[in-house]
Amino acid sequence: MSATRTSPATAAAGSLEPVPEPAVDLTSRAHFINRELSWLEFNARVLGEAQDPTLPVFERLKFLGIVASNLDEFFMVRVAGLKKQILGGVAEPREDGLLPAEQLAAVAARTHALVEAQYRCWGEELLPELARAGNALLSPGELEGAQADALRARFRDEVFPALTPLAVDPGHPFPHLRNKSLNIAVLLRKERRGRRKDASQPLLAVVQVPAVLSRLVRVAAASGVAHVLLSEAIRAHAGELFPGFTVQKSAVFRVTRNWDLSIDEEESEDLLSTVQHELRRRDRGAAVRLEVMADAPDDLAAQLAAALEVGPLDVYRVPGPLQLQDLCALADADLRAELRVDPVAPVTPAGLLPEDEPIVEVLSRGDVLLHHPYESFDPVVRFVAEAADDPAVLAIKQTLYRTSGDSPFVQALSRAAENGKQVTVLVEIKARFDEANNIAWARRLEEAGVHVVYGVLGLKTHCKVALVVRREGSGIRRFVHLGTGNYNPQTARVYTDLSLFSAKPAIAEDASNLFNMLTGYAEPPRWQKLSVAPFELHQRVIRLVEREADRARRGEPARIVAKLNALVDPAVIRALYLASAAGVEIDLLVRGVCCLRPGVPGVSERIRVTSIVDRFLEHSRVFAFGEGSAAEVYLSSADWMPRNFHRRVEVMFPVEDPALRARVLEQVIGLALRDTVKAHRLERDGSYRRLSGALPVRSQELLLEHARRAVAPPRAVIRQLPPPPRASS
Repeated sequence: MSATRTSPATAAAGSLEPVPEPAVDLTSRAHFINRELSWLEFNARVLGEAQDPTLPVFERLKFLGIVASNLDEFFMVRVAGLKKQILGGVAEPREDGLLPAEQLAAVAARTHALVEAQYRCWGEELLPELARAGNALLSPGELEGAQADALRARFRDEVFPALTPLAVDPGHPFPHLRNKSLNIAVLLRKERRGRRKDASQPLLAVVQVPAVLSRLVRVAAASGVAHVLLSEAIRAHAGELFPGFTVQKSAVFRVTRNWDLSIDEEESEDLLSTVQHELRRRDRGAAVRLEVMADAPDDLAAQLAAALEVGPLDVYRVPGPLQLQDLCALADADLRAELRVDPVAPVTPAGLLPEDEPIVEVLSRGDVLLHHPYESFDPVVRFVAEAADDPAVLAIKQTLYRTSGDSPFVQALSRAAENGKQVTVLVEIKARFDEANNIAWARRLEEAGVHVVYGVLGLKTHCKVALVVRREGSGIRRFVHLGTGNYNPQTARVYTDLSLFSAKPAIAEDASNLFNMLTGYAEPPRWQKLSVAPFELHQRVIRLVEREADRARRGEPARIVAKLNALVDPAVIRALYLASAAGVEIDLLVRGVCCLRPGVPGVSERIRVTSIVDRFLEHSRVFAFGEGSAAEVYLSSADWMPRNFHRRVEVMFPVEDPALRARVLEQVIGLALRDTVKAHRLERDGSYRRLSGALPVRSQELLLEHARRAVAPPRAVIRQLPPPPRASS
């Protein structure tokens, strides 16, 4: 494909002479980065926060736990998916050219290196630092005298009664162990009286570490606090579980299983019952990873691998505690401020004060934008809670994808139904890992009289929309909340997201049509302001990218800035390549997976990809098309991935108020592009390089300062987004 364009310099001189545009090869597999390897690089950047010596020790420990949790999910879903493709004989390569078996081998190599670095960080950095801070983690062998006696008594009184030793022999097959459960493998020999030795093969037994007990056992220490891992306490006293036998060898191990649900919605007569049935079967998934202590004897590790049917690449020997995320509990008993980051106190914007003024009255004066967690999530809760008690409100409609354990939204929606309002809630019961919670919420809402819908056949409803229908005078007025993140007050304190409130008729009508489509048989309407997947969001994004390319070809200012969690969709990536070749300057703020390869001459040399990993999880999706104050700004629930475009109900919505649009460009996007402390630049080879600058800029810290000082957001119109920082050498 070839075209011509007019260079900006030529256009400024008034000439329309076309400039040849280089051909762009959109078929080369070398232009795409493998999704799984890109994700592992993201987790390596999370590990980089745990390795940062400038952070307090509990903050570093938190990030180390996140690395472990991330890897759990990666194996349960992504690695399990690759193994399923191999078993199914999938021979079609991805855009990057790798077959499933090749991907699995590359993933194993990178993951083993990542786990090695993870435990090096634990053993060489965090473990000694915790001890210096008075939070020692000891082995039972390090205890002396009264400490050892106290641990033994604790084991006999509180732990021993909860344990169940499981023999493994011809009469007792290897037990089915729950996903992510901690276990101890023990090799035993029967004690013999006299001098004759027992020459028989040692016997294998398994002891499950009870999940109902605390992972950390506190012991008295001369200074500070000391703990022993529950698994190590059990291991040290395992002989008491097998009278008449001698423990010869033992090792703590952990199994990770395929955790994805397999649901045929078209064959299901009752989706709720089908999901519940699959949840009960989920723990029978095939093992995809075996973690075992590094000092485990080879013969014991081999027996475990054979019993779980995992190959050598699936076995991870780790020199430290398994399930590192459990160690974050060390911070629960030590509240010293110097060991953790300062707590966040989200502010309520001046426009929503005083808090006794109903939010619907505020919206009558104009749109409201909130940036969480710097600004409080409480107004979002207030929006629904006030509607539940407002006698003028006729109906409330809301989507729930993930919510908190004691959700104020569920409480308010239930109360609204009990107050006689028409309440409709779309609960997505197929939200991965939240299926059981969402089923419980659905049941509770139904009991309160809420009309609960479980989604559209074959799609996940991932959009974040709440609609309030209110009688005002002799007419009806609708108020809408649209968000980039879930209706979850807990994650709203640690994820960066955006909320837009509006009473504009066009947006409200689109929201009403969306709910009618989700709950009934309505055909997708002609949207006025919203772009909705899976109907036309994909095409809309590509058209916006192509529009900027056309502007560049005409010599007009053209720019694209997108902030999102993942960029995977091949069609969008190819459109971005063509736009770059046409002369569009493109900045992509992609927190996690990015399959686009930047910096390829003639293809993507005008594309820069930056990732920010900091205290808060960057979660908002923001897209700006155009230059300066003329840029169109959109927010969305959707990343640029095939699943979001084609297998989910998603919404992209515009920010039209000039002051709010300027704020998004300056603060949300602009500060991120200026970050030189927590930002990393994606290189052409798929690696990431930390950025640096003469003036250190940490975007999240600057946004926190705005919140701490309760500074009103800037109202100036942005003329130009900042140039990207340079990568350090």
